[in-house]
Amino acid sequence: MRAIIIGAGRGSRLMPLTRDVPKCFAEVGGRRILDWALAALREAGIEDIAFIGGYCIDAVKRDYPELTFRENDNWPNNNILQSLMYARDLMSDGFICSYADILYRPRWVRALLASPHPIALACDSAWRLRYQHRSEHPEDDAEKVAVDGDRVLALNRTMSSDAAAGEYIGVARFNASAARAFIASFDAAKARDDGGPYKGAKSFAKAYLIDHFQQLLDEGHTLNAVLADGGYMEIDTQQDYELARKDWQEMR
Repeated sequence: MRAIIIGAGRGSRLMPLTRDVPKCFAEVGGRRILDWALAALREAGIEDIAFIGGYCIDAVKRDYPELTFRENDNWPNNNILQSLMYARDLMSDGFICSYADILYRPRWVRALLASPHPIALACDSAWRLRYQHRSEHPEDDAEKVAVDGDRVLALNRTMSSDAAAGEYIGVARFNASAARAFIASFDAAKARDDGGPYKGAKSFAKAYLIDHFQQLLDEGHTLNAVLADGGYMEIDTQQDYELARKDWQEMR
């Protein structure tokens, strides 16, 4: 199975760290964020890894020539969902997709690979603990997941924290049939696009991946959560970065 890391954006909230390099080059515990992701994937047995770049993609190509690259050349005008689809030609045999601005342990990848379900989402059930000191990124902005057992009922930012069983950490696994369904659903949504809002996003062009996950649910597809506690940190703001530098090694 192939992994696809989505890392086209600039990460402006991490300035000045991202003035001349992509966000995933920020260092935590002596390693770049990207290095932690690559290690998690490889330790779980995944060696075929692609990177979708945009901002400062040449730096990633220079330092990681072993990766397969796809370039989102319109990254200032789109978002994570559109960015992922620049690698649609790499999805046919099934894939794992991962945000590029997160730290996570190999056990998350192993759990996704072990899931028997067509679409499995890694979800942190201890997510609210991480928001206790995140004043720059409050719970209202979490990609929250409601479940029945492990079946996902809804995935959005607007549900109440009390209704959420966990937070989607940004790593998901699709088997081959689910990958085909995902692409077909995306193409149908794109054909319907009238420039207006799309699920929780202002437009289809600016949609997040979780917006299309909700679209899949609305179409009747089944998504399942792999729920576990911790072993994950998001780095979205300068405050997140400082927290990660202090806490990530300790979390090991």
